[in-house]
Amino acid sequence: MKRVRAVTEAEVISEFLKNEFYHEEFHRDREQFERLVLFADITCEEENALRRALLFRRRGHMWRELPADTQWWEMQLEPHDLCKLRVFPRAHWRKVSQGSFALSDIVHRIRTRKFSGRIADFIAKIHVLSYQLRHRTDLTSVILIAEDENSAVTIIEGNHRLTAAMLSNSEKLHERFRVFVGMSPHMNEVCWYNGSVSNLWRYAKNRLKHLWRDKDADLRHLPVPAPVVPQASYAEAVGKVVSESK
Repeated sequence: MKRVRAVTEAEVISEFLKNEFYHEEFHRDREQFERLVLFADITCEEENALRRALLFRRRGHMWRELPADTQWWEMQLEPHDLCKLRVFPRAHWRKVSQGSFALSDIVHRIRTRKFSGRIADFIAKIHVLSYQLRHRTDLTSVILIAEDENSAVTIIEGNHRLTAAMLSNSEKLHERFRVFVGMSPHMNEVCWYNGSVSNLWRYAKNRLKHLWRDKDADLRHLPVPAPVVPQASYAEAVGKVVSESK
């Protein structure tokens, strides 16, 4: 991986939230927050605080596990990096993986094996997304974590799109997305990166701690802007995100 530029956590959260904003957790607030999500001003600290709280509504349990010394970079994926990519180990991916979460192995199984039931429906959606990506030229963002440029890399946002793109054309994968990578020498202590028993136990305790009340996701103490963007603007912008979401 080649470093392009250092980025702030606020910019990465902004990109993450943009890809998440179509989910049900945001339905009741969409009109109020669509401007600051889809047209983010990352120089505004008040907006950054709101976007962080919104993301934590759905992904706080994930973000809290990242090391405090994580540094964020926009990176350029190079062809030889593909063998280091691993999907985020959750939900249907566990059944598709059969023990290996390497993206190249996942893609090989999708190409060569037959699946049934809900997994077959899941794979069908990946194929539809792969077809759509062949005819798109606009870039979306994916978010990865790693110890450093030479270590294994786990996808925490973008499993579906990266898999679909690799099914379509792995040689062009590094040109299809804006890639943000969080790097820390302590990343091996994160359960999303290393699913050891100790890491999973730490995650379970943290998840339980914030299960009933997550102060980081509480918007009540933050200044909230009035809605200024027509719903039509949101619908047009979010259409791309939904069709290319993980």
